[in-house]
Amino acid sequence: MQRGFTSNELMALTGITARQLQWWDERNLVIPDRRGHRRVYGWDELVTVAVICQLRRRGFSLQRVRKVIRFLQQEFGTSLAATVRAASEYHLLTDGTHLYLRTSARQVVDLLKNARQPMLDICLSDEVRRVRAEIQARKKGVVSERIQPLRRTRRA
Repeated sequence: MQRGFTSNELMALTGITARQLQWWDERNLVIPDRRGHRRVYGWDELVTVAVICQLRRRGFSLQRVRKVIRFLQQEFGTSLAATVRAASEYHLLTDGTHLYLRTSARQVVDLLKNARQPMLDICLSDEVRRVRAEIQARKKGVVSERIQPLRRTRRA
């Protein structure tokens, strides 16, 4: 997947808003290439945005998201997308204080069995597969119904 994605394509694939995308760019969380005045995102940025959206849907603050992304980049030593391309399952787990990265279902089960408090599990590999499937469906002209991000509503 070497092609670039426009902001509109990225928004359609992940459910992010234009303002969120711009804000994340301004804070160097997700940095696109520039082609004139247009932002163009690669596969790595698309995967990163998809994971960030998943974390935000799960209630992570942007500050916490930054820590998670930094942790993943340090652990992998390469881009998130390049690492998750492998056949292994990557699960990010947190107890609210600590982050754990597990590469097999067995490791996840062992960690959960020994946990003293509830854990949140996000399968990074599933998120990459979901984005790939969405891209393939769009190529075929089929638009799937993805989970929409939670939006705050104003009370009257």
